[in-house]
Amino acid sequence: MKKTVTRLDYCQYLLVSQINYTLTNFADHCASFSHDAINRYLRRERITPRLVWDNVRSQVVPTPKGYLIFDDTVLNKGYSHKIELIRRQWSGNEKAIIKGIGIVTCVYVNPDTDEFWLIDFRFYDPDGDGKSKLDHVHEMLSNVVYHKLLSFHAVLMDAWYATKSTIQYIESLGKVYYCPLKSNRLVDDSGGIQKYRRIDSLEWSKNELDRGKIIKIRGFQKIIRCVYSGLRCLHTARIGL
Repeated sequence: MKKTVTRLDYCQYLLVSQINYTLTNFADHCASFSHDAINRYLRRERITPRLVWDNVRSQVVPTPKGYLIFDDTVLNKGYSHKIELIRRQWSGNEKAIIKGIGIVTCVYVNPDTDEFWLIDFRFYDPDGDGKSKLDHVHEMLSNVVYHKLLSFHAVLMDAWYATKSTIQYIESLGKVYYCPLKSNRLVDDSGGIQKYRRIDSLEWSKNELDRGKIIKIRGFQKIIRCVYSGLRCLHTARIGL
């Protein structure tokens, strides 16, 4: 007699299957469950971001020195045609626009113990919920501060999230933020004497290469410190309060 599929059964399958995560593969390698039983389970089951936090919260070791890392990934679904969340979007891994499911993640890092935990995620589904990736970052950040109540010092994020609204929100929380700046970002390092210019056109002294330089991004009120990374001969920056 076939058994009923449980969440534990499905999660264990995901852990041991390193390449193929389809329900067909699950059914082919498990005599206890039929293809139809697994299909019915996946149609009714809802694995929400709250479940991630419920399972990891007892393991998280918070610290005032902690970091929040926001990033996104795209699950390649190039051969799928009927999954609702699939859309064409840029994949950093593939370095191309692909068909896939976008996921925005929030990771908590404890630099004292050198540990990290996935504490939240959101599916990128603008057609379904009308939310951008920036909206998801704002929601997850707010959730960490006001609901999860985790202490942290800084937010780390990619250039995609280095927008005025995101940075202003982080500043309103009294937190430090670090992120690369796109090479075409307009900045001023002259104290208002010269016009804004692209960040990749700035000149750097030896001291500035070692310690960074003070700049102002067009449209921002605060002065920030910009650090030269030398990555692919482009100027990127880490910015903070």
